[in-house]
Amino acid sequence: MIRPTPRAVAVFAAGIPLAFAVLLADAASWPYVPAYLFLACFALLLDAVFSLAPGRLNVQVNLPQHLNIGQADELQVHLSCESDRRAVIELLCDVGDDLDRPPRLLAPLNRHGEARAAFRLAARRRGKARIERLWLRWRGPLGLVYRLRIVAIGREIPVTPNVKAVRQTALQFADPSALYGVKPQYQQGEGSEFESLREYLPGLDPRAIDWKHSARHLNLLCKEFRSERNHQIVLAFDTGHLMSEPLAGIAKLDHAVNAALQLGYVSLRAGDRIGVFGFDSQVRVVSQPVGGVASFWRLQRAATELAYSPDETNFTLGLSTLVSRLDRRSLIVLQTEFVDTITAELMLENVERLAGRHVVLFVCLRDPLLADTVDGEPASLNALARSVIADEFLRERRVVLERLRRLGVHCLDVRVDQIGPALINRYLEIKRRELI
Repeated sequence: MIRPTPRAVAVFAAGIPLAFAVLLADAASWPYVPAYLFLACFALLLDAVFSLAPGRLNVQVNLPQHLNIGQADELQVHLSCESDRRAVIELLCDVGDDLDRPPRLLAPLNRHGEARAAFRLAARRRGKARIERLWLRWRGPLGLVYRLRIVAIGREIPVTPNVKAVRQTALQFADPSALYGVKPQYQQGEGSEFESLREYLPGLDPRAIDWKHSARHLNLLCKEFRSERNHQIVLAFDTGHLMSEPLAGIAKLDHAVNAALQLGYVSLRAGDRIGVFGFDSQVRVVSQPVGGVASFWRLQRAATELAYSPDETNFTLGLSTLVSRLDRRSLIVLQTEFVDTITAELMLENVERLAGRHVVLFVCLRDPLLADTVDGEPASLNALARSVIADEFLRERRVVLERLRRLGVHCLDVRVDQIGPALINRYLEIKRRELI
């Protein structure tokens, strides 16, 4: 496909004032006008003939196998030319609505006739992301024509929760003596579950001395303990319309799922059992608690089934169903969202009943835009009004969280980039205090 460039349009447009000038100066010079147009058309034809033919350009597209929500990947394009003619290839990737539109790229062919380009693919939602086609165009030697080529792709890429962050968490927890990153879990020396006996040394806690075994072995022996295992943890997700709102490029539900997978891996590695529960106006996902790192794929599959919903959340139905399915004291990690104190009343009543029997960790995401609106200097009356409204939202949010704390609920209100480590650290603190 051949199209004129802005330079070609300018060349032909310049002929209009030139024609008027020639006719006004000397009417007998009118043959110069068609001669100019003929030369312009001839130059356009030469530029099209000597430009790189689309059939001589080979295009190889490498798509990623899947995309992780919240983390960008790349679509690799390799260009190779079978001709000696060189050009700067302009590339544009046409994607579906669930992907951020990548910017236009320039890929100049080197002396070997090859070029590489990489499009950044960032998904907005979990599900299927579609790559429609690839547009390529380049100019002729004179810059008067565009040669256009369209490469149809028509592929769908699955968008899954961010497993790369889970792998990073696994590496951080691989060394129990790690000093940086996520807080390590010390299995031995803490907790109340008996681990072993060891010889008493100065500096150890005298209260740990086992006098019965010390008398039997005629030597002072003390007990060693470890953190209790086999706790039951339920990741409860509110999948209603408030959790579908975007925050930092993706939905709040996706941030919650990514952080929950990190917590799930740490919990399974620590010997606990973990399950998934999702609800909005109805109960959507129920996954029974399982144990062992080998069962992490079950947790990942259950998290993938958490779909976005436009419905309002029914906390009475969801939390009462959750309580009826639990046969032992559990740690319930409730990831939800609320707007103000009025809409949160029903949620507070049901969370109070839930906290009477189980340990509840209430997790919500802090919107940095509200804090920036309050802290920013208002430049107009509209900005001042927005600042006052944002401050009122934050005040009501603090009121709800304070009421939850008074009910004995552990609250976590953090920014998006802190939710993963903060959730893991709070879980470890709850285990260390033996609250479950």
